[in-house]
Amino acid sequence: MDTLKLEKISQATKILDELDIDAWVLVEKESGVLSDPVARFLLDRDATWLSLFFLFRNGEKIALIGSLDIEKFKQLELFDEIITYKDSCKESLLKILQERQPNKIALNYSENSPVADGLTYGKFLQLNSLLDGTDFGSRFVSAESIISKMNGRKSQEEVRRIQKAVDITLEIYDTVVNVAQAGQTEKDLAAFLKDERNKRGLLPSWEEEHNPAVFAGPQETGAHSGPTDTTLQKGHVFNIDFGVKYEGYCSDLQRTWYLLKDNETVPPEEVLKGFAVIKESIQRAFAALKPGVNGVDIDTIARSYITSQGYDEFPHALGHQVGRNAHDGGALLAPAWDRYGTLPFTPLEEGQVFTIEPRLYLKEHGVVTVEEMVYITATGAEWLSKPQEALYCIPG
Repeated sequence: MDTLKLEKISQATKILDELDIDAWVLVEKESGVLSDPVARFLLDRDATWLSLFFLFRNGEKIALIGSLDIEKFKQLELFDEIITYKDSCKESLLKILQERQPNKIALNYSENSPVADGLTYGKFLQLNSLLDGTDFGSRFVSAESIISKMNGRKSQEEVRRIQKAVDITLEIYDTVVNVAQAGQTEKDLAAFLKDERNKRGLLPSWEEEHNPAVFAGPQETGAHSGPTDTTLQKGHVFNIDFGVKYEGYCSDLQRTWYLLKDNETVPPEEVLKGFAVIKESIQRAFAALKPGVNGVDIDTIARSYITSQGYDEFPHALGHQVGRNAHDGGALLAPAWDRYGTLPFTPLEEGQVFTIEPRLYLKEHGVVTVEEMVYITATGAEWLSKPQEALYCIPG
C-alpha cells in the first residue's frame, strides 16, 4: 500500500470527525471512462460495475464492488472488508447502512469546487434508486469540505514532491536567458522548455497544448492559451507560464523577461515600474497569508495596490491551490465575483500550497506578471519558489 494513500485516508477520517460527518461514500462506475478525481487519488484503480467505497468516522473502510474487480482492490490492502456482488448491490448496500445508521452521508457533489464534484448525475440517480423506500437519501451532504481540507492540508511527503517540482521548474527557467532572442516565435521557446522537461522524464502540470504558455509583446491573447507564431521583439517583454509534475505533484510558476534594444543597457522606466509594482503586490499578499484569513482579503491587498498605482485590475484570481493538480480546488485567493462562488470566503488553513500571480498590462511592451508558490504555516507562510527579485533581461 502506498504510504501516501494511507496518510490521506487517515487524514480524511480525522476530518470526518472534525466536521461531524459519519460516512463518506465514493461512487464509481466504468471509471476508466470517467473517474471521480478524488477516487483516482485515493484508489488508483478502475472500477467496472457500480462500486461504492465507504469511509466511516470511526476509521472503518469498506468496498462494495462487482465480483470481477475483487483481485485488483485486494491488492490495495486498503479496505477492512471487501463485499462483492454479481446481480445487484442493493441488498449489501442497505445492510451496510442499516447496521451503521450514519446520520450524515457525504457524497462528492459541489457547486463551487470541480475537484469535489466527481459524482455524476447518472450515478446519483442510480444510488437514489437503490435507496428507494429508505430515508438514507435525506441524509446526503456535500463532501466539498472534506475534500477541500484533505487536498489542502499537505503532508510532509506531498510538500517534498511539490518543492522538487518547483526546483526543477526554476532550474529550467534559468536556462531561458541563454537561448531566448529576438526573432524567435513563442512556439520556438515553448518547444525548448518542453524539450528540457522531457530530458528530465517529467510530465506537464496541465495540458501540454498551453504548457508552457508563452506571451510575447503587446497582445490580447487570453492567459490560458497556447504559444503562437508571434515573435519575440526587442523593446518588448515576454512571459512564460510553465509547470512540471514530479511523482504526481505539480508546480505552476510564471516569470517575465525584457528584450533590450540595441542601444539599451536597462529596460525603460515604465517597464521597471510595472515589474516593481507586481513584485510589491506579491510581497504584500505574502506578508498577510496565515491560517484563518479569507482568500478574498489577500486578493484585495494585491489588487488594490496595483490599481492604486494606476493600472487596471487583473481579470482573474490572485492565486489558487496546487497539489496533484495545478488547480487543486478548495479555497481561492480571489475577488468576490459570482464565478468563484463561496471559495474566496473559505478560511485558509495550515498546510495549503498557493500560487500568487498578479499581472498588469503595458500597452507598448506587453504583460508583466510573476507567479510564485507559497506554503501556509501555523503562523504565516513560506516561499516554495525563490521569488523573482528583478526583471530578467535578454541582451540586444
